[in-house]
Amino acid sequence: MSQWACVSAANLSCQASIINTQKLRNTPRCDAFSFKGSEFMAQSCRFLSPQTIYGRPRNGACPLKVVCVDYPRPDLDNTANFLEAAYFSSTFRASPRPAKPLKVVIAGAGLAGLATAKYLADAGHKPILLEARDVLGGKVAAWKDKDGDWYETGLHIFFGAYPNIQNLFGELGIDDRLQWKEHSMIFAMPSKPGEFSRFDFPEVLPAPLNGIWAILKNNEMLTWPEKIKFAIGLLPAILGGQAYVEAQDGLSVKDWMRKQGIPDRVTTEVFIAMSKALNFINPDELSMQCILIALNRFLQEKHGSKMAFLDGSPPERLCAPIVDHIQSLGGEVRINSRIQRIELNKDGTVKSFVLNNGSMIEADAYVFATPVDILKLLLPDNWKEIPYFKKLEKLVGVPVINVHIWFDRKLKNTYDHLLFSRSPLLSVYADMSVTCKEYYNPNQSMLELVFAPAEEWISCSDSEIIDATLKELAKLFPDEIAVDQSKAKILKYHVVKTPRSVYKTVPGCEPCRPLQRSPLEGFYLAGDYTKQKYLASMEGAVLSGKLCAQAIVQVISIRTPEFIWHDEHSCSSMSEFT
Repeated sequence: MSQWACVSAANLSCQASIINTQKLRNTPRCDAFSFKGSEFMAQSCRFLSPQTIYGRPRNGACPLKVVCVDYPRPDLDNTANFLEAAYFSSTFRASPRPAKPLKVVIAGAGLAGLATAKYLADAGHKPILLEARDVLGGKVAAWKDKDGDWYETGLHIFFGAYPNIQNLFGELGIDDRLQWKEHSMIFAMPSKPGEFSRFDFPEVLPAPLNGIWAILKNNEMLTWPEKIKFAIGLLPAILGGQAYVEAQDGLSVKDWMRKQGIPDRVTTEVFIAMSKALNFINPDELSMQCILIALNRFLQEKHGSKMAFLDGSPPERLCAPIVDHIQSLGGEVRINSRIQRIELNKDGTVKSFVLNNGSMIEADAYVFATPVDILKLLLPDNWKEIPYFKKLEKLVGVPVINVHIWFDRKLKNTYDHLLFSRSPLLSVYADMSVTCKEYYNPNQSMLELVFAPAEEWISCSDSEIIDATLKELAKLFPDEIAVDQSKAKILKYHVVKTPRSVYKTVPGCEPCRPLQRSPLEGFYLAGDYTKQKYLASMEGAVLSGKLCAQAIVQVISIRTPEFIWHDEHSCSSMSEFT
């Protein structure tokens, strides 16, 4: 396999620079090519000009602009969670303007850091966002190869049950960049290679009836007795709400299922796939709290489980507009600015961040919005025994691998949707040449796949990972893909390894998640591992950034109660730190 190998790496040796998002918009655009979204893409097409009928750009060629007519944006704006998130956002814009904007330095330009900076800027302060690498996004980062093709850190799905993400898109005026798909969940059938089973949520029914209908109508994966036992087992979670959900943190998915009398086959048929999709691990390791939070949102909100793809690469299509917004309000975003150490005052508070080039940056407040593993590496020694930081020891990032394979032909056995592979090695996958405007190609498929659990594979070579992936794909595409490539041939591939991704949501880790405000004056945390109700997800990262910005604004400037939004997980007293 080595002849196709492409090793992905970010350039980390460049000098620090302030990002200029204008470069992201200087790429020439072509006219549009549109298609109608359906179960199978391109049932009807509209050609606006002949020069648009090309594949992906090569050697600086003009990229294809595809106007996708997917499914309409669901009616999210009047849901309770969306309105709550919208009000939270409005508190920053409505807050009294500070007489002297505070300088806040934020380490890490993933979604948590970007959200923290965005909402601090909305409140009238001056964030300075530092990113160690030369690309924005953190866990949603992506790179462009020599052919102009993008490869990403992960396969990112935006759910209707993500109210803070959905509000963020609206606040930036980029709602149209989400490509909404059919309200379905589609699972491969390992016992029937090449076949799929669907859970279709009818639009005419409210929640939770649409979800119940989807489960009852699917007869390929679960028997009727299994469905009934599953439904009875879920009743405590449905009736008990968030309090019950959080109380299940001490049980794994497998243990909880058995405790509720739910057959093991339900775990095998459905929850192995869900566990790997949510946290990249199997149900014997995953905390049931994680599954119940997802199910609670999916069952309680009509459009909660409806999925959307971003219409292009996250750094350009999502991160760049956030940066524009921050800069328009006087904030700064700097790439190639790695934190080397945290310099302390004599009283143990932060004096400055020292960068890898030796420079020091001082501020009124400091935020660490990096993954928890990076934070633990950079913690000053005299902080490590403080209970707030000591409990972080149990929070560890989970390894994950994202695989991209470009084939020499258009694969037919796929959908315009996210697919659950139900493979022992693979989690979810999608044909991005079908689901995503910018990656659209009428002649060749590009599969993006999440390889998980990845702990035993993270040290393997790219070619070994591709060989293993092909064996699984041969089962999903028996008529089109063969291990020896006698059928579809690989043109190229990229393997992106993340040794420490989202925190591993194992039983008992919930009490270890810290509040955004630390016990040390002027020091704050943001990240999906911090205390917020959406766990390890893009939604959790954005919400953590909002909570972090709120904590800073509360402590340093705003005293008027009507401007303070209270979340069940926001900090309210210093007693919560110990």
